[in-house]
Amino acid sequence: MPKRAGVGLKAEHYRTVMETSPDIGFFEVHAENYMGAGGPPHRYLSAIREGYPLSLHGVGLSIGAHRPLDEDHLARLKHLIDRYSPALFSEHLAWSSHEAGFLNDLLPLPYTNETLSRVVEHVDQVQEILGRQMLLENPSTYLAFTESAWGETDFIAEIVRRTGCGLLLDVNNVHVACINQDWNPIAYLDAYPLSHVQEIHLAGFAPDADEEGRPLLIDAHDRPVEEIVWGLFAHTIERIGPVPTLIEWDANVPDWPTLKAEAERAELIMSDIDRLQRQALVLARAY
Repeated sequence: MPKRAGVGLKAEHYRTVMETSPDIGFFEVHAENYMGAGGPPHRYLSAIREGYPLSLHGVGLSIGAHRPLDEDHLARLKHLIDRYSPALFSEHLAWSSHEAGFLNDLLPLPYTNETLSRVVEHVDQVQEILGRQMLLENPSTYLAFTESAWGETDFIAEIVRRTGCGLLLDVNNVHVACINQDWNPIAYLDAYPLSHVQEIHLAGFAPDADEEGRPLLIDAHDRPVEEIVWGLFAHTIERIGPVPTLIEWDANVPDWPTLKAEAERAELIMSDIDRLQRQALVLARAY
């Protein structure tokens, strides 16, 4: 996967991409949107896949659920990965299923030893069935569980240590969670296991307030990336260098030029920091 910026592939942009072959690093799609056998979505995705790297992002595995993983869902996921050979596959550190079915949301987990063991077991199962490494995405959270025995960054680092999975760092999620829970986002990023990050997500958030008037941010994916998130992204890239970076814009999808401009800004940040780091290395070698 090139260390460039990409965007989510939306039906609104299928024809533009096919007709203009834009200079974009990669496309990402939600796995569950392509689990049908055929139809126009597959025709477009197959054609676009011939010219661009693909990242596959799952939202339905329910990695943290207190129940076994859905074997039928895993089988469909494996078929999709075998069909398109994406460069990266990722899922969320969250749960969305219980005995009554699936919820249309990604819900947070208590960071306990019991949860850790369950998530590790599920990640191991996914990687064994798929025959490849998966990336795990940090959540956007709105509350903390009193029973949590781990800090979030330590919990994620321990999952990586036990399973060998990689990480998808959602920088917008970092900002949302830190504002909602009164954490320091720079301290969060500096404590995060950044050496295992293989993809970054950037998105827009919606500002709100709780019943006491305190700031409450919603991970909305329906607007441009905010300046504060661009700053956190730059801080991250300064630490680890360029990484495949996705602009997530899933609702109120803009026109193609607007979306591409967001990706171009991410590429500019990565290229500028990469240039500065190379200059620093030359100076260090000279003296």
